[in-house]
Parts: sequence; C-alpha cells; structure tokens
Amino acid sequence: MSTDARDQLAPNGRLRAALNFSNFLLVSARAPEPGGVAPDLARELARRANATVQYIGYENAGLVADAAKDDAWDVAFIAAEPARANEIAFTPAYLEIDATYLVPEGSPLQAVEDVDRPGVRIATAARAAYTLYLNRTLRHATLVEAVGLPASFDLFTGSHLDALAGLKPRLLDDAKKLAGARLLDGRFTAVQQSMGVRASNAAAAQYLSAFVEEIKSSGLLRTTIARHDVRGLSIAAQLGDQSGRPNSRA
Repeated sequence: MSTDARDQLAPNGRLRAALNFSNFLLVSARAPEPGGVAPDLARELARRANATVQYIGYENAGLVADAAKDDAWDVAFIAAEPARANEIAFTPAYLEIDATYLVPEGSPLQAVEDVDRPGVRIATAARAAYTLYLNRTLRHATLVEAVGLPASFDLFTGSHLDALAGLKPRLLDDAKKLAGARLLDGRFTAVQQSMGVRASNAAAAQYLSAFVEEIKSSGLLRTTIARHDVRGLSIAAQLGDQSGRPNSRA
C-alpha cells in the first residue's frame, strides 16, 4: 500500500468503515460489534494499512452515499450505482446478489418480464440499489416506495400490491410469511456489491480496486463468506473474465 493510499484510507491511523445495516447478507450482527462479511473485510483492510478500524453504521445505502460529501467515512461497503458515482469512486464488484419479485397467491404474473405492465404496482424499499435500477428501467409499472425492507413488505401485504421487489435471499424469507406467495422466475438485475471511497481519493481508489481483485483470486473472500455461512451471495467475475457477469450494475 502506497503512502498516499494509506493516508487517504486511514488518516491518523484509523480507518472509518461505513456499513449498510439493511444489507443483512454482508452485516449479520450490529452489536456488541458489527459482524459479517463486510466488517471482516474492513478489518483486513485496516490490518494492511497498519490502522485500527472504526465501524460507522447506516440504516440504508442511500444514507451511506449521502455521508460521502460530509467526509464521514473513509471506505464504504455498498452497491455500485450510477446515481452515487458523482461522490463515490467504486471498485469493481466483489459480490453479486440476484434481485427479483415476490407475488401473492393467485397472481397472474409468472416471470420477471411480466411485471413491467400498465396497472402493476410494485412495493420496494426506497433508495435501495435495486430500486434505483427500477426507477431507471421500468416503463409501465408503478413503484411504491417504503422506508426500509420491513416496511416494504408491510406495504406489499397491507396495500395488496401486485409484487414486492427485493434481493432474492430476503424474498425467500418473506415468502414463508405469506401463504401461497412465490418468487418469480428469473431476475431483473444483480445488485453488485463494491467498496467505495470519496471520488477525490484517487490513490485509495486504485489500491481498493487491486484489493478487491486480490481477495477474489486468493480465496480470502470465499473463505470469509463460508465462515459466516451466508447463502445467496455470488463472487463477481474477475476483471478480464466477464463470463456470468450480468449487464446491469445496479
């Protein structure tokens, strides 16, 4: 790690790592200290910078992105999204999570491609990466946003909406709460999880990109996922090997 990268990532010997608490696949515990894949990777990054780590938790990815302009963190673990790129320099993706829809019993919708039709109302979590993607790409269906994942499920069931958008692992759990509910075949995007630094920190961004590729190729990332027994995560393709990588970067 170069001196410039270290100074940008861990000024004064402390790395402030921003965590998205709503992403239960990457942050499995909040207290007494954050635990999971993302906290472990932050700890490893701090070790390489010869620094201590300070975790800064946010209730959703949008709040993490907002805090970039306030110099509130040094590295963030959130999805790469074009709407966030003005403030944040993202690494290549290290993980991918399929996003799809949950529909109620008796729904005529059979596949993801059926959802974008006039009159279809979709419950979703405001400011989630997959919601930003749907805002860009839907042409006919209507998004109805709620604050947070539990609220989006409550909106879906309480207002009798046609579909609930979300990450596949979470929707599989939600389906167990609703008799006859099912996930649609296919996916509308794969949310790509990245690390980010403030856009002005070029040396840190360069180091992080190399760090991401190294933890994928060395097996460190796979070992970390296995240690936390996380289901529903896929390791993103290496640079130069685009096989299996989805077209979208939501």
